[in-house]
Amino acid sequence: MIKVIKPGLATSVQDMGRPGYYHLGIPLSGGMDLMALETANLLVGNPGGAAVLEATFMGPELEFKADAVIAVTGGELTPLVDGDARETWTSFEVKAGQVLSFEFLKGGARSYIAVAGGIDVPVVLGSRSTYVLGALGGFNGRPIAEGDELPVGDGSGTAGRSVAADLRRAPGNPAELRVLPGIYWHWVADSSGAQFFEDTWKVAPEADRIGYRFRGGNPIEFNERERPFGAGSDPSNIVDGCYPYGSIQVPGGTEPIVLHRDAVSGGGYFMLGAVISADMDLIGQMQPHTPTSFVKVDMDQALQARADRNALLQRIRDALG
Repeated sequence: MIKVIKPGLATSVQDMGRPGYYHLGIPLSGGMDLMALETANLLVGNPGGAAVLEATFMGPELEFKADAVIAVTGGELTPLVDGDARETWTSFEVKAGQVLSFEFLKGGARSYIAVAGGIDVPVVLGSRSTYVLGALGGFNGRPIAEGDELPVGDGSGTAGRSVAADLRRAPGNPAELRVLPGIYWHWVADSSGAQFFEDTWKVAPEADRIGYRFRGGNPIEFNERERPFGAGSDPSNIVDGCYPYGSIQVPGGTEPIVLHRDAVSGGGYFMLGAVISADMDLIGQMQPHTPTSFVKVDMDQALQARADRNALLQRIRDALG
């Protein structure tokens, strides 16, 4: 059992998510940085998809009621055990009665706290992940709060296991996000489409698990078209359609929004394209005001990027046994 002394800014239980219910309006949820989440689990001897705590920008303060082996990956949020610093991306012991806290964030945006045995909240629709908007899953369907007592499953890990620096991913500065243009790309004027990829954008403060908004680039200009019945009056409106994970809305043509793990599954804005799956983890580690370039790729390049990500993840699995 783990008692929550301070919850941090927005700390929730997450695993690999609950695919298969998007058509019912229930999003994927799960970790914003799935590679960091799985790595944290592997460090403590858990299956890669076990439930962990995802801490955003600020870490929680947790009192452990029993001995545990834990690991912290993702954003550079130095863990402290009774005030003594521990390494990130390395498993370490916490004894019963000790308190885990964190220094200030030095890089990235989200950290993953894995405990041997996993956070043992109930499985809801195949996942322990928290979907806050739907009050679904996790710990009572919400972020953790002061006084909560988090159950931990049975498990034993080994302290001192580590992941080499060359096996860790983080967005650059400026960050680059690869984009596959979508079925509405022909709506965008040629010069405006080229400008979108030439501009430097910045992550807006409105960046969360639902989506990341970007500002600073030139507005999107649309080609003239006959408006179908049921579409809104704005040039970015469509008759309601499905929103893929990673799709890029541009309401009013002004500020792109990349939809992430807790995004709705459909609506009335056109989609410029989608950030490729290999780069979605990187978005989860981007802080507000991070300069960002979007890079146009084709399907072959997107599939190669996915294969490269999978190969890197396999190297981590092999290294940790």
